[in-house]
Amino acid sequence: MVIVIRDNATDVQVNELMDWLQGFNVKTNLVEGVHSRIIGLIGDTTPIDIDAVKARGIVESVKRVQEPYKNANRRFHPDDTIIEAGGVTIGGGGLTVMAGPCSVETEKQLMETAIAVKEAGADMLRGGAFKPRTSPYAFQGLGKEGIELLLKAKKETGLPIVTEIMDLSDLDLFADVDVVQVGARNMQNFTLLKALGRCDKPVLLKRGLSATLQELLMSAEYIMSEGNSKVMLCERGIRTFETETRNTLDISAVPLLRQKTHLPLVIDPSHATGISSLVEPMAICAVAAGADALEIEVHIDPKTAWSDGAQSLTPEQFKTSMRKIRAMENFRKTELAD
Repeated sequence: MVIVIRDNATDVQVNELMDWLQGFNVKTNLVEGVHSRIIGLIGDTTPIDIDAVKARGIVESVKRVQEPYKNANRRFHPDDTIIEAGGVTIGGGGLTVMAGPCSVETEKQLMETAIAVKEAGADMLRGGAFKPRTSPYAFQGLGKEGIELLLKAKKETGLPIVTEIMDLSDLDLFADVDVVQVGARNMQNFTLLKALGRCDKPVLLKRGLSATLQELLMSAEYIMSEGNSKVMLCERGIRTFETETRNTLDISAVPLLRQKTHLPLVIDPSHATGISSLVEPMAICAVAAGADALEIEVHIDPKTAWSDGAQSLTPEQFKTSMRKIRAMENFRKTELAD
């Protein structure tokens, strides 16, 4: 249930209303928007009489919410959420670019890539310390050493870091990581999601290979229901019958999710296509569609990459792509301003 409060309501009146509502054994969530205040109710609201709520003089309107996700629902939070991570903001109309190698391989490889993506205009450094791989014989990442190298690159370049967690037992290693990424294969690892919900750290949640948008939102709800509202959703391609690309980028997810949720939206064109020549056009499409951020794989020498070299851009390719991506961002801002 969502209750919209009148502009002239006092804080005392709002608190009295919330105390009354909590008597029905529901959780109340007061959202202070730019133009309005909203009380969202989470729990079994069937005993609450809508007419009785409307009778309160400070209530402008009441709506029952049918969707199973509440915290992530735009009806509960009309204004877009803006997340701060290491001094960088995600959401709010701008475009944040996260770039770096699929896997952290060596100090030289990571440092050179980090410096290159920063010079090209990236806002954050992404890199995999732990790597979920389809084959148990493939490179699984450097683990703790990889995180240490990422933190060293952060100190060297000033770029906040984004890296993926695979197992709850490794959570302590992520204490200084700016954004914790949950990969597609862990999107419904509910134990992990709930643990991240108890952390005061931004989470980048990737859509599962065969997950619906509602399933993605419900996974976000697992995190948010534990108290962490710093969640961003990532569309990284879904599995379809098409075999020409690694996955199929669901670009329609951006405007659809924009209607359903207030959370920032990220597009990963690298995993979505698996082909480096397709990364740039898909990134530009994502910006045009309204994405808040991009996650792009860059490697100093993709031919020798220990994982996913086929979808990685060289630093020079990334630099060229960034000029076009920023041009589309500026065009989008101009069109929205008009």
